[in-house]
Amino acid sequence: MTDIRHLPLRVLFCCGVTQNFFDLPREQTGEVWQAYGKMLNAVEAMEGVRVLGVMDDDRLVVGNAEGAPWTFYLMADVADFDTAVAVCNLYRTTPVGEYNLWRYGKIEARVGRALTVPPAVTNET
Repeated sequence: MTDIRHLPLRVLFCCGVTQNFFDLPREQTGEVWQAYGKMLNAVEAMEGVRVLGVMDDDRLVVGNAEGAPWTFYLMADVADFDTAVAVCNLYRTTPVGEYNLWRYGKIEARVGRALTVPPAVTNET
């Protein structure tokens, strides 16, 4: 039997773009998008992280993500809780001009584990 304490955490990182982004002049939004790209690349390169996929729902959620409240989602297996925290911390440390990414977006992590259905138990007498 597998010891589930040693399996990686399955984490859904929920990411939202905030009103500060939409308040920028059109010619300044590209710098924020480039910062998001750097942040996502940093996640992909992070030790202890295996990105399973990124889903962007910007086709059906247009504008500020306050009502949704998320714009895109990143699902990953991570080695431990501290690694999940390090991914979230990229919003604090990824530069965008004189600010950091958290001025223009937000992140929240849902931490669990991969769903494993146990084998059927037969009642033999």
